[in-house]
Amino acid sequence: MGALPHKTPTPAYASPYRIEAHEGPQTLAELRAALAVINPAELVAFNAKLDAATFGFEQATVITEARHLVALRTRPEVQDAIRASLAGETDLMSTDDLWAELDKGAA
Repeated sequence: MGALPHKTPTPAYASPYRIEAHEGPQTLAELRAALAVINPAELVAFNAKLDAATFGFEQATVITEARHLVALRTRPEVQDAIRASLAGETDLMSTDDLWAELDKGAA
């Protein structure tokens, strides 16, 4: 029996608090596959929402929400950040730091 093909591990997100465009599923097929692994009902719900959404902003919103769900349910660094936040083990971001982080996305 031959060896299994080498699969590069999924790289960690740069920040567990923000999903960048190049992180997570990059196509609808990848997104659907990830949702199916999480829970087939999530895939059914995603397809229904996407089919009902109008072109443009509504579709982008449905896709963004699904990508966030994938990160929340599959990425250990995101789950760790949520646990730490809920346990009060993390410092909250200052307003200045928040604006600086948001400004990065506008660049």
